[in-house]
Amino acid sequence: MEIASAQNAVFANKVAKGFNTTDVPLEFCLLQGEIAEAFEAWHRGTGTVGEELADVAIYLLGLSEVLNVDLQTEIEGKMAKNSGREYVRSKGGAFVRVGEDDS
Repeated sequence: MEIASAQNAVFANKVAKGFNTTDVPLEFCLLQGEIAEAFEAWHRGTGTVGEELADVAIYLLGLSEVLNVDLQTEIEGKMAKNSGREYVRSKGGAFVRVGEDDS
């Protein structure tokens, strides 16, 4: 399934089930909660990290549709942008992007 198709399917399910499709702050909070659940599953080794990551993707796809964001196009653009970036290690060991602004 392509990202755009998944985005449409997730939103259609939200509508069909009567889930939130208008409260953007709530959707961001729910997405954050799903990310926390994925971390918890990984940290505890419960074997459900894949399912929790699927929940993260589902909430992200739904939020993207609520915000009228074509996530497939945005991901493709961001991946292309990231592939051309250069990084160096800082003295503290973190990777720091060089040669462009922070966008």
